[in-house]
Amino acid sequence: MLTDTSSRLGEITAAVAARVRALRTARGWSLDELAGRSGVSKGMLVQIEAARTNPSVGTLCRIADAVGVTIVSLLEPEHERTVHITAADFAPVLWHGAAGGRGRLLGGLNEPSFVELWDWALAPGDRYASADHPPGTRELLHILDGEAVINVDGEDHAVVAGQTIEFRADRPHGYRNDGSVPTTLVMVVVTPSGEWDRRRTPGRASRDD
Repeated sequence: MLTDTSSRLGEITAAVAARVRALRTARGWSLDELAGRSGVSKGMLVQIEAARTNPSVGTLCRIADAVGVTIVSLLEPEHERTVHITAADFAPVLWHGAAGGRGRLLGGLNEPSFVELWDWALAPGDRYASADHPPGTRELLHILDGEAVINVDGEDHAVVAGQTIEFRADRPHGYRNDGSVPTTLVMVVVTPSGEWDRRRTPGRASRDD
């Protein structure tokens, strides 16, 4: 018998497969074209569109950036709605830390800019190196409990409970918990709308992590 968690994971995998295929074909792109624009290998895209893999948050970010949507749009069909309420337990967990943490995507908006709302928990020792984001992307993090070290472009910034950090996220960045107690935080990611072709950015390589 499937558990609620595995059933939900299967639904997400199927939804991502259908949405990626639909968004790609609507633009008239081949798998090679999407691979070039996103920096995700063609082999990985084949696996995703066949619903044979559960892609990482970094891979989802790159695909969403390439087709000009939020990650939320890859997880469920788009439709007009005036009000939408989602329970936190139903929000997908897209990152699992090696020490037990997790990153949960609570929701997102596609206009006028792309906005994503995340709930993160970093266990002691957890660290996450973020995928690169399109030019102009900004992140806003508020620490609810514990403390975190936010690295932006090679520089560490210690942030403790009750503090908020805002930074340009179109450069290398990451989050880690160097302390001895769990850290919880909420994050808002704001990205200018539009498709992003990574081939136009020097030094980008194809990645599947």
